[in-house]
Amino acid sequence: MTPLHFEELYGAEWDELEAQLRVILAGKSRLPDGAAPIRGERVAALYRRACEHLALARARSYPRYLLDRLDKLTADGHQVIYQRREFGLARIRQAALAGFPQAVRDHAGYVWLAAALFMVPTLLLGWLVFQRPDLILSIIDAEQAAQFEQMYADSAESLGAFRDADSDWTMFGYYIRNNITVAFQCFAAGIFAAVGSMFYLLLNGAYGGAVAGYLTERGLSESFYSFVVTHAAFELTANVLAGAAGIRRGHALIVPGRQTRVQSLVNAARATMPIIYGVTVMLLIAAAVEAFWSSSRLLPLPVKYSVAALCWAVVIAYFAFQGRRAD
Repeated sequence: MTPLHFEELYGAEWDELEAQLRVILAGKSRLPDGAAPIRGERVAALYRRACEHLALARARSYPRYLLDRLDKLTADGHQVIYQRREFGLARIRQAALAGFPQAVRDHAGYVWLAAALFMVPTLLLGWLVFQRPDLILSIIDAEQAAQFEQMYADSAESLGAFRDADSDWTMFGYYIRNNITVAFQCFAAGIFAAVGSMFYLLLNGAYGGAVAGYLTERGLSESFYSFVVTHAAFELTANVLAGAAGIRRGHALIVPGRQTRVQSLVNAARATMPIIYGVTVMLLIAAAVEAFWSSSRLLPLPVKYSVAALCWAVVIAYFAFQGRRAD
């Protein structure tokens, strides 16, 4: 086949690919004449064809001008397909609408395990301490127990706030630090063969359950549960997800399959990063709700519980259904 015949045969495909790549690299999604939106699968197909044509042209020693054209065409195609990335709001939107919930569903087994490790000691210690209040001293000391009673007493101006906290903003900063510390422990400790993440899930579950059982027995259930029920939708869920991501990493280290342990760990970290990003956002939301909504005594209980039910429903629906079209 002569170079001229080769160019006549495939030139229309090259022209189409050049036009589409020019538009994509300019940051647009449609051709200038208002045609249908550019489809990624068509660009990929044309790119693969251009690579085949370049290989043929080189093997047949076609003229330099033809090789230069195909070289530039395939280089631009490679940049668009393999190196182009979305940044800013577009990438954040994609992560929120699809990446985060998809990653959670992809790791459903780890999530259910983490939820069980957290909830079982929560319920067990809550019931035990409710029956035997003195058991609270095996979890926290007497001074801390008294402080919790003060935080949820009828005389407290703001629920859940320390006596020396001078504003909701002070508590907001405290909640951010505390929430991120707990979640980081649940995640990072997974590197120790997943045992570390399991330990912190059990520990935090036992701690929260013991405090809840103690305050319930002391007659402070109304103020305590009206405080925790709303932000718990974000905070507790985030802690469970952080623990699940940590267990996933530990499992990858223990059972690497046919990969090396390092490669298995790298792949697990890459797969769970959307979860960690999402967990961070959830913890910030939880801290804001906890500081500026949960702590308020001015809000009627029916309003607080209604908003809490809505938050739990939104969180559950988000992870159950959001982004399924892209799965």
